Amino acid sequence: MQRRKFIKETTFAGGALLASSILPINNLYAYNLDKDFKEITILHTNDMHSRVEPFPQDGSKNAGLGGISARATLINNIRAEVEQVLLLDAGDIFQETPYFNLFKGEPEIKAMNLMGYDAATLGEHDFDAGIENLALQISKANFPFVICNYDFINTPMEGKTKPYTLIKKGNIKIGILGVGIEFKNLRTEELFGNTKYKNPIEQANITADKLKKENCDLIICLSHLGDKYNDDQLSDEILAKENFDIDLIIGGHTHRFFKEPRIYINRNKNNTIVNQVGWAGIQLGRLDYSISRTKKKTLTKKQTVVIKKKKEE
Repeated sequence: MQRRKFIKETTFAGGALLASSILPINNLYAYNLDKDFKEITILHTNDMHSRVEPFPQDGSKNAGLGGISARATLINNIRAEVEQVLLLDAGDIFQETPYFNLFKGEPEIKAMNLMGYDAATLGEHDFDAGIENLALQISKANFPFVICNYDFINTPMEGKTKPYTLIKKGNIKIGILGVGIEFKNLRTEELFGNTKYKNPIEQANITADKLKKENCDLIICLSHLGDKYNDDQLSDEILAKENFDIDLIIGGHTHRFFKEPRIYINRNKNNTIVNQVGWAGIQLGRLDYSISRTKKKTLTKKQTVVIKKKKEE
């Protein structure tokens, strides 16, 4: 009788101990499920065109807008508010102001270094002082230039760009690729040297497939194709519809001020979002994503912020 009682009590105590040891694990698992959404804020610019200073206060439409100082302040304020921030640019960093005429792009790259850009792609105007100058200037960048449809073999740009880059922000893995516009008829061809242009839709799909195999949480394309045209010219709209794995296209070239991002259905029947924020650094795009454990992406916030220096008090 005493032996039976001992076994019963021992079994009960052992079960209680086992339950108590399992309980924290279950609670931890439930806690992890609650925290299972990764969050990231994507900030982006395009077609800055050497707008180092704001537009002059001359009463014109853009008076007082843009400028590196106000943009840097805005970016720093956002970084102080959210944990994971990605800062990207979609090309045409150079040309159109005396800063480029005098310094050939050096101040723009140095400013982007100081602002902490994570990646950028190329626009046709970035070649305006020649391919040798472009190679020199981007060699000073602390961030990668990505473009997968320009072949720079046997040019001064060989080895200066990547087809894509992988970036970790906290526990989020982002794949970023770039595509550029066909430069024929846009600029004199000697500016591009022996650069060979490849079909951006085909190259983007090949590159995005590699990023998918890298198990990226988010795949972003920095595009300088232009958002859309009235003919069959390749564009962000066509890329958005014809790609398989790209989640977000950050566009440039056409200087369009989007009121909100455009959503397209890609070849895999998933959403590909396209956004663009005009030109000259007048606006900063902001897209906040929530990414689930199954890599479902939800755009939780979309905002375009006008860049303007605060008036002196």
